[in-house]
Amino acid sequence: MRHFLDFEKPIAELESKIDELRRMAEPGGINIAEEIARLSEKVDRQLRTTYARLSPWQKTQVARHPDRPKARDYVATLIAEFTPLAGDRAFADDAAVIGGMGRFQGRAVMVLGTEKGSDTESRVQHNFGMSRPEGYRKARRLIELAGRFSLPVLSFVDTSGAYPGIEAEARGQAEAIARAIEACLAASVPIIATIIGEGGSGGAIALASGDSVLMLEHAVYSVISPEGCASILWRDASAAETAAEALRLTADDLKRFGLIDQVIAEPLGGAHRAPEIAIAAVAEAITAALATLDGVDPVALRNRRAEKFLAMGRGAPG
Repeated sequence: MRHFLDFEKPIAELESKIDELRRMAEPGGINIAEEIARLSEKVDRQLRTTYARLSPWQKTQVARHPDRPKARDYVATLIAEFTPLAGDRAFADDAAVIGGMGRFQGRAVMVLGTEKGSDTESRVQHNFGMSRPEGYRKARRLIELAGRFSLPVLSFVDTSGAYPGIEAEARGQAEAIARAIEACLAASVPIIATIIGEGGSGGAIALASGDSVLMLEHAVYSVISPEGCASILWRDASAAETAAEALRLTADDLKRFGLIDQVIAEPLGGAHRAPEIAIAAVAEAITAALATLDGVDPVALRNRRAEKFLAMGRGAPG
């Protein structure tokens, strides 16, 4: 059953009518193909109109859509011979961060991703994509391992942020995130990061400090969630829509500010309507990004990556 967002109610009503008509048009029923075609065209027009003018808050809702493809979907589709690697060699394994080796279009790569889960059981298993320190320490370990074996790193980011629990703070959450970012910046191999849903705070940056940062059209990427921002600045989480406007968290804004490198177009109506098309578009963008980094000297690669992020603090283009 398809899940519709609040602003998609007119589309939901039209698609419900189409479903009813299709049931009526079953073998032995009346022929109403023309009416179905007319309503289908109307749905397409409604989708184009709606998704062409999404507000930042509506984009946040699309980025969080429960049917949106998750990191595991990208890995399962794009990475052959995937071998998962677990643990931080210090405390435990964190299921919110998945990682391992595999082949992308025949090429050996290291893969990282923040996994939210797709149903109640898997969401609890992956802690809703909110990693504890051991997740970021695992990411650091795998990035360093990738450098040892000259494997490009592909990361898929979808998290509302790092886990804010007391035990995570007690085990050094901030230090673990900082070390993961440090590992990204120090890596001697190309790192291609893709924001596939939510890119929340340091929990996202820990896996997204790459040579090329790609972002899906309706994904969001910000220093804090709109709800968290609203709670701090307005003392009212219900002001999340206002906060989303102020945060400039959309892909178009971030590309304009020079904080990401490429916006990847999504299928009409968002990645959740056609996951296969969205994943294929991401694969194409990763292929192109890797091609520009092949053959770059490791020292030059590190220097260029460091300069890229240092330049972000010197002011964004107008």
